Amino acid sequence: MSPPGRPLPPLELSLIGIGTGNPDHLTRQAMAAMNAADLILLPHKGEDKAELAALRRQLCDAVLAHAPRIAGFDMPVRRSHGDDYLEQVDEWHAAIARCWQQAIARALESGPPPEGGPASPLRVALLVWGDPSLYDSTLRIAARMQPAPVRVTVVAGITAMQALTAAHALAVNEIGQPFMVTTGRQLRDHGWPAGADTLVVMLDGQCSFTTLAPELAREVRIWWGAYLGMPQQLLEHGPLPEAAPRILSRRAAARAQHGWIMDIYLLRRGPAA
Repeated sequence: MSPPGRPLPPLELSLIGIGTGNPDHLTRQAMAAMNAADLILLPHKGEDKAELAALRRQLCDAVLAHAPRIAGFDMPVRRSHGDDYLEQVDEWHAAIARCWQQAIARALESGPPPEGGPASPLRVALLVWGDPSLYDSTLRIAARMQPAPVRVTVVAGITAMQALTAAHALAVNEIGQPFMVTTGRQLRDHGWPAGADTLVVMLDGQCSFTTLAPELAREVRIWWGAYLGMPQQLLEHGPLPEAAPRILSRRAAARAQHGWIMDIYLLRRGPAA
C-alpha cells in the first residue's frame, strides 16, 4: 500500500473529534492535539461539498498557534451499485487509507522531516466530525495504514446526538429506560427494533422515518436537527405525521442551498405521542 518514493517514517495518528464544526465544540485537548501535529490532513469531497472543507480550514485558522503543514486529499467516492454493502465499505476504506498515505508522502517530499531526524515519529492529525468512536470509520481506516502507526490517539468530541438533545433541551432516555442508536439503513430494512421505545437515528440520507407503518407513526414523536451548532442550524419536532412533511421540505431546501447536509433525529413512541 505504501506509495513509491521516500519511505514513510513511523507515524503517530491523532484522531480529533471536532463536534459539528462549531469552534466552541472543540475541547482544550482537541486544540492541544491540533497544535502538536506536524501535519493535518483535510479531505476534499468535491465542489458541491466545498463548504465542509472550508469549515475545517476555519477551525484550523481559529485554533492553530503556529503553522503545521496542512495537506488536502481527494476523498474517494464509495461504490454504490450492487447489493454487497459491506464489500463496498471495505473497498472504500482501503482507498481512503491509500489516499492518506499518498498525502503524507507528498507532504514529506515538499518539506523536511519532523524535528529529531528522519526516524522521529511524524505526528499526523485528522479532524473527525462528531467523535471518532460513534458511527465513524476513521479508527478502522487507521488500522489499515502500512507501516502500522506507532500510536493512535483519540480525542473525544461532542457527538451529533449530544448536540441534538441539547438543542431541543431533551433527555435522550426516559426514566430507567434504554434507548438505541442506529442508522437509517437499519430502520428502513428491519423496522422498529424490539426492546427500545427511543431511537436515535444517524446516517440517514433517505429520511427513513417515512417508511414506518402509518399505525406506528401515529404513536411516534420526532426531534430532528440539521447543521447542529452552526449558524444555519435547523430544528423541527412534533408528532411524526405532522412534522415529517415539514422536515422533508426544509431538508430538501437546505441541501439545495448548501450542497450538503448533516442531520440526525430522535424518535420516541408511546401513547403520549
